[in-house]
Amino acid sequence: MEKKLLITQTKSMIHTLKKHKATIIALGLGRPNFTVIKKDTPQIRGMINRVNYLVRVEEVKE
Repeated sequence: MEKKLLITQTKSMIHTLKKHKATIIALGLGRPNFTVIKKDTPQIRGMINRVNYLVRVEEVKE
């Protein structure tokens, strides 16, 4: 069974680096309190680590 991550954007992207804005958009987010579910892969983990000050991550149990 695959692990899934619940990713919630907690802060606005105003006054952040362009690379971080692009990462948030690539994750499917874009505004505070918006949530997506993604597969737990090394690529997604790396994106989360880059913008960890903007998001909250929880593991989804199926």
